[in-house]
Amino acid sequence: MVKSLHKAGIEVIIDVVYNHTAEGNQFGPTLSFRGIDNASYYRLAEDKRYYMDYTGTGNTLNTRMPYVLQLIMDSLRYWIQEMHVDGFRFDLAATLARELHEVNRLGAFFDIIHQDPVISRVKLIAEPWDIGEDGYQVGKFPVGWAEWNGLYRDCIRDYWRGAESRLAEFAKRITGSADLYKNDYRSPGASINFITAHDGFTLQDLVSFNEKHNEANGENNKDGDTNNHSCNYGVEGPTKDLEILEIRKRQKKNLLTTLLLSQGVPMLLSGDELGNSQFGNNNAYCQDNEISWIKWSEKDETLMAFVRQLIWFRKSHPAFSRRRWFQEQPIRGIGVEDIAWFTPDGGEMKDEQWNEGYAKSLGLYLNGLGLRCLDEKGRKLTDKDFYLLFNAHDQELEFTLPPEKFGNKWLKVLDTATDNELLSEPTPVLTPTDKYKVQARSIVLFQGEHISPESHPPDTLPELSKP
Repeated sequence: MVKSLHKAGIEVIIDVVYNHTAEGNQFGPTLSFRGIDNASYYRLAEDKRYYMDYTGTGNTLNTRMPYVLQLIMDSLRYWIQEMHVDGFRFDLAATLARELHEVNRLGAFFDIIHQDPVISRVKLIAEPWDIGEDGYQVGKFPVGWAEWNGLYRDCIRDYWRGAESRLAEFAKRITGSADLYKNDYRSPGASINFITAHDGFTLQDLVSFNEKHNEANGENNKDGDTNNHSCNYGVEGPTKDLEILEIRKRQKKNLLTTLLLSQGVPMLLSGDELGNSQFGNNNAYCQDNEISWIKWSEKDETLMAFVRQLIWFRKSHPAFSRRRWFQEQPIRGIGVEDIAWFTPDGGEMKDEQWNEGYAKSLGLYLNGLGLRCLDEKGRKLTDKDFYLLFNAHDQELEFTLPPEKFGNKWLKVLDTATDNELLSEPTPVLTPTDKYKVQARSIVLFQGEHISPESHPPDTLPELSKP
């Protein structure tokens, strides 16, 4: 299977769970390590009858022990050398980094990974938290690791549901989270951006429920996260209200567009591209039925086509997947910054404006000549210029396009309020200081045309069936 996926140009990264076993707590069954050497394989409390539980499963594997680390390393090498996988996502990776108690980024687990000539060469992705004290370690893993960026998830959810005082962080998150990774000599690719994952609401449920509905799990709805950063827009769960349905549809497009056009590595939950719902259950691990199944017969063909085009557009434009951090300085020979931020009136953002609680809208300019890296053939990598307008207000806003130095012609590629697909032939719309009305809760994407065409890749979108 792995070889077949490789032939199709698809890498294989597997999810590995080395932090706990199925033996549970002191009341659990004796299946493997408990019956071999319980006191060595597991972290035990001061009273050795009980387990330290940093994982929420009843037990925690003791990665301080040499032969436990050897077991993990042998397993990882097998997957790489025999099964040819391209990397790993480590479940509750903060647990693996705990020494006596605290999470230690200089601990034995990281040392042995980094010095291994096989394991250190593949992709390493951390779920950078566990449920123990100081277990939330987003941005704190060492060089060589990428991380599930939980701060990205929460911020993007909050921004689009209209939370106040999120604008400054929103800007950080969609540009790669330099505040988390740049000072550790990591690239924007260290940020694994996501809106939803296997834990928590699906995208459809994120815009349909204010509260979790886990009654079917048999734990009196006490399981699962209660802080979902979600919004139902007027009705809890399914509705026939056309106005609410339109808002939900637009918000799904906004969240997906933000994800696919953010710097970093986007992660898309299977089923989100077709509008799959778990009926408000945000912890469906124990369900093997219509709650957790992907309902293929109910797929949203229009949404699927939209996601397909977003993915293609991102892959076609390196401006949205930079390998280096923004410098926010004028590019030599051009005199225009690699990135610039604007208020709706077309003026550049001032420091004090980022922290205005009511601010929920902004313009983002990306300079296609500011990528500062080479392509696969050793040529300077360039792209078109882009201008994005974000409006998370519940009211329409009029935006003014930026001054001429940033571009003398802007072509609309997408408006999430009106378009169900990216325009295959971008429409000439605006020139500097022209105005464009951005509808409530929507994104508008413009492409610049002031740079010579030969400097850029073609813009023809793939042949797709019309929704």
